[in-house]
Amino acid sequence: MAKYHVYGIGNALVDMEYEVQVSDLEALGIDKGVMTLVSEEHQLKIMNHLAERHHQRGSGGSAANSVIAVSQFGGKCFYSCKVAADELGHFYMKDLLDGGVDTNHHTEKEQGHTGRCVVLVTPDSDRTLCTFLGISGELSARELVEDALRDSDYFYTEGYLVTSDNARCASIEAKRIAEVAGVKTAISLSDPNMVKFFKPGLLDMIGSGVNLLFANEDEAKGMAGVDDLNSVVDYLKTLSREFVITRGPQGALIWDGKTLIDIDPVKVEAVDTVGAGDMFAGAFLYGLTQGWEHRRAGDLAAAAAAKLVTSLGPRIPAAETQAILRELR
Repeated sequence: MAKYHVYGIGNALVDMEYEVQVSDLEALGIDKGVMTLVSEEHQLKIMNHLAERHHQRGSGGSAANSVIAVSQFGGKCFYSCKVAADELGHFYMKDLLDGGVDTNHHTEKEQGHTGRCVVLVTPDSDRTLCTFLGISGELSARELVEDALRDSDYFYTEGYLVTSDNARCASIEAKRIAEVAGVKTAISLSDPNMVKFFKPGLLDMIGSGVNLLFANEDEAKGMAGVDDLNSVVDYLKTLSREFVITRGPQGALIWDGKTLIDIDPVKVEAVDTVGAGDMFAGAFLYGLTQGWEHRRAGDLAAAAAAKLVTSLGPRIPAAETQAILRELR
């Protein structure tokens, strides 16, 4: 039996979340509903524009959110990342450890700036991300802890790593190590802009194929280069043995390797969709690593993602994840 259910690698970003109007995005010249990499200067300009607005912060990054979700449900996880020797770096590592996630916290921290993500939530519950990677842009294979990776059920990586040559190579190397050790591999495409601008790099990360792929409908269609959902499904079968296409209020589609499964949506009033896909992936991975069949894991993931979007932030308290789990047992 493996020591860890999921070993993740991804960007370490301190999320700073604001409620804004669409007019704020227009005033700042920001594309709505996607993640955009920005310079530190540009990000500080955005934060100065919002200086009078209340915001909340927490350790984030797509794969980190998923790994913490697995931990909250009761799984054992390890997360490799890179933070600086600054206040935000210490905050980030403490938040991971408090969430029950083992990490490469022993790695010597360098001078610099820990990555930050300004999360802008509009009244339609859509989220727009402006990310300054900081030292996370230097994430490399040095941050991998190979013994932990080999002693895991799943290796999980985020598509956001495609934007950095070092991080992309680290993800590819981790996948290679995992495959040699018999560890299953999983990837999230992360964001429509990653597919739009970095598709060749994502294909490099996927390589000869993965065991499990997560994408929302826009990402999946962009990857396939078609709008017809049946054609999208056929294309994803060439990349992954199993996959999940999340469809927001329409639920999700899961290919379990043999059958296409419809997961019904859980109807709620959405306030903030930040982290919904991350929560879905985390809950689904938890279910699979407990030996659940795909429909049951999908139902847990849909319930968890629905609960998440009813409040601000990419997380819900561990007590609430446990309550969701009890309802499905």
